[in-house]
Amino acid sequence: MPKPVEEPFDQFQQYYRTPNNRSTAQSFQLFLWNSEEGAIFGRTPSSWSKIGIFYIVFYSVLAALVAVCMWVFFQTLDPRIPKWQMDQSLIGTNPGLGFRPLPSEDNVESTLIWYKGTDEKNYKMWTDALDDFLQDYRTPGQVSGRGQNIYNCDYNQPPPKGMVCDVDIKQYGPCTLENHYNYHKSAPCIFLKLNKIYGWVPEFYNESSSLPSNMPTDLKEYIKEKEQKELHTMNTVWVSCEGENAADIENVGQIQYYPRRGFPGYYYPYENSEGYLSPLVAVHFERPVRGIIINIECKAWAHNIKHDRHERMGTVHFELMID
Repeated sequence: MPKPVEEPFDQFQQYYRTPNNRSTAQSFQLFLWNSEEGAIFGRTPSSWSKIGIFYIVFYSVLAALVAVCMWVFFQTLDPRIPKWQMDQSLIGTNPGLGFRPLPSEDNVESTLIWYKGTDEKNYKMWTDALDDFLQDYRTPGQVSGRGQNIYNCDYNQPPPKGMVCDVDIKQYGPCTLENHYNYHKSAPCIFLKLNKIYGWVPEFYNESSSLPSNMPTDLKEYIKEKEQKELHTMNTVWVSCEGENAADIENVGQIQYYPRRGFPGYYYPYENSEGYLSPLVAVHFERPVRGIIINIECKAWAHNIKHDRHERMGTVHFELMID
């Protein structure tokens, strides 16, 4: 019996067909609407509906999967307690020191406080910046939860659980809003704050016999005086400000600190309690020499605060110039 003859099939023969002689406009028009096949944008309505159903189901499942993953992730977090703390966190265990007022946002890299004391319009930029910074301290209700859990703390009365210590800015001597923070007298006030680190507890220099050799002499004398007269106030993170160089030390003049020369220990540890505000130290430069730039460095002092200018640990630098 003769074998049936198989018809030859060339799978590539379709590529040798004579192309349709359509113009670009005709091809585009056919892509938009093909009346013979009833296709829109190259697909029939049934094809579009299948694709639409597929993507709706696909993205719905994807969104549900992401939502479940996020829900599981947030179950492992506490809104007030960070997951990584102290040495395990990026912040670490060494707090930095900050100052206010800061220069304008147009010059964020600058640390120069420069103004003319006899020109209110000139120094108003700095006093307005301090007004904005101290607004939360002046109006407790602006901070969530603050006002209901404020406690009048003292060295012998730390705050109970769930309460936060009050920060009374009326104790800042001449460094007040009503007194223009003394900028109009060419004797400005600079406010210092210690950066917050959750759970950090300062190890105080509370014995004059264990003070570091590089601590400024005037601060050592101040601590010795406090030890003799107010021993109960020794648990303090002490603060010092001085000129960086010999010329700066000579030109900076007398410096006063309000309400005390440091951050009281009863504000620590910081536990992200509702309504918490960082304690402040107002540094009053009484008679800085005018017309020159004075480089100033302030430091916070505790056994577990290391000082590093480049890393901005435990210290802050700024310049002061009054015309």
